[in-house]
Amino acid sequence: MRILGVDPGSGSTGYGIIETDGSNLRVVLYGAIRTNTRLPFHERLLKIYKDLTEVLLYQKADLMAIEEVFYATNVQSALRLGQARGVALLVAAQQRLPVSEYSPLEIKNAVVGYGRAEKSQIQMMVKLLLGLDEIPSPDDASDALAVAICHAHRQSTLSSRQAAAGR
Repeated sequence: MRILGVDPGSGSTGYGIIETDGSNLRVVLYGAIRTNTRLPFHERLLKIYKDLTEVLLYQKADLMAIEEVFYATNVQSALRLGQARGVALLVAAQQRLPVSEYSPLEIKNAVVGYGRAEKSQIQMMVKLLLGLDEIPSPDDASDALAVAICHAHRQSTLSSRQAAAGR
């Protein structure tokens, strides 16, 4: 199964595709879509849409895992984040990809085993779990890979429970 992890943002949207056979994880592709902050906001959203669509045309995925919008003290930032997230969800719908959504707490728990983990701990675990030589860069790409890993672990745990229940 190929999982596209997405860490949405209006300035930089991270993406990462991993492949899993249920027990092994392998990175396929990762990066970030950066938008020019001087452009009108709707043009920045269009760039996210076009580039994320292009990623999926280049490397197919079976599912999109995306980070849920977290509580933000700045309402304007939260709205822009929600709009960038909406664009990513639109791409998933157009590509007929199922979507799974995870909170930052769920992602940290799945990747590090601790819901209050620091960003550096998450990045180190992403590197280790994917067998990479270095921490994925930029941070948004590393975060997107963490979202994909979270989904892979959730699916693996669910499959194990279903197999145990079927015995």
